[in-house]
Order: sequence, then C-alpha cells, then structure tokens
Amino acid sequence: MTNKYYQTLRCIMDNGRTQNNKKGGIKYLTNYVLELTPADLLDIFETHGIARKKLRTELQMFEAGITATEQYRAEGITWWDYCGEQLVNSYPTYIRKLPALVERIRSEMRTSKNYVLFLGETGAETNQQPCLNLVQFQIEDGSLIVSAYQRSSDASLGLPSDIYHLYLMAREVGLPLKSITLFLANVHIYESNLLNTFRLLQGDKDVKFTLNV
Repeated sequence: MTNKYYQTLRCIMDNGRTQNNKKGGIKYLTNYVLELTPADLLDIFETHGIARKKLRTELQMFEAGITATEQYRAEGITWWDYCGEQLVNSYPTYIRKLPALVERIRSEMRTSKNYVLFLGETGAETNQQPCLNLVQFQIEDGSLIVSAYQRSSDASLGLPSDIYHLYLMAREVGLPLKSITLFLANVHIYESNLLNTFRLLQGDKDVKFTLNV
C-alpha cells in the first residue's frame, strides 16, 4: 500500500480533468479531502523526500514576519525569488500571528473553542497570495485535530511542503496529534510534471519537479 500522498498523486493522474491557465496545462481534482493520522504522516515522511530543514527554517521565518526574499535565499530557500525583493501580503503577513495563537491555545485549552488562523485577505494587493487559506485547531479528548483549507495545491511541489508545515504547526501546540485533514479546493499536477510524477509512482526517487509561477 502506497502512502496517502502518493495515493493522491495517483488519483489525480487517473481521474483528474484537464485545464489550461496562465501557468500552463494542469490535470486537477476539485474538493479533494486528505485525512492524515500520525501513522500516515510518518509513512509520508519516511518514503518521500521533503526538505525538512529548509521548511522548518522557512516556517520560523514566516512566524518572525520576515518578508525579504534575500534572507530566505541566504538559508537556501530559493523558491520565493520570483516574487522580487519582498513577499508582499503573503505567508509572513499571516503566519507571524501563529505564535500568539499557539500561546492562546496552550493557556486556554478549551475543547469548545475552534482556534483559527486565517491567511490571505480578500482583495489585498499581493505578489504571492497564500494557497493555504485557513488552519483550524481543535482539542478533543486531550488530543489535537488540525483542519486546513487550501484554495489551490500544487500536488508535485507544494502539497508535501504544506503537509510538513501543518505538522510543525501542530507540534508547537504540544498536544498529542489525532489527525491533520486538508480540504483541497483544487489539487493539481502541472503538465510539465506529469511524466516525472509517473516516474515517482513507479519507484524513481530521483525525479525533480518544475516550479510553475
């Protein structure tokens, strides 16, 4: 049995519809739900290469509100270079609110409360609108349930990173994790990455994917 991330890729490859947009052709699914238990997460992290150190550093920089792409580049994080010198109204704008939210969860621990982090103000000028729009933390029987809504998800590159970021966010709360569920309004594979996705699913771990911006 392949891990749930690879199952998602397979589902897009087998059942996805095709569409062209300004970034090129995609194969996509709408309103896809991906529910991950701690065992599922371990399976993904053990079998799929994820730039854990860079992603951990990136999240810390987001929480610090750092917007200069040069500072990300200095840490080996180059995927924001296309945004120019600054990340405008993007992830640091919103994720810098996460530490205060985590502290509130820790101090209150209310099972009747839905703790929510919103990302992406409607209509605001931005050079990289967050694909991740909402993260919700709920406490049930002493365990943490994380739910996330994404307007758009690049399954080849962005989705594994988002899964790992959500895992890191959950760890900050400090409660046993019950599940992370992603509600993906549009999850897709770019046409330029279809062949390498097929190769990945055939067991080739050395494939590289193209960043479409």
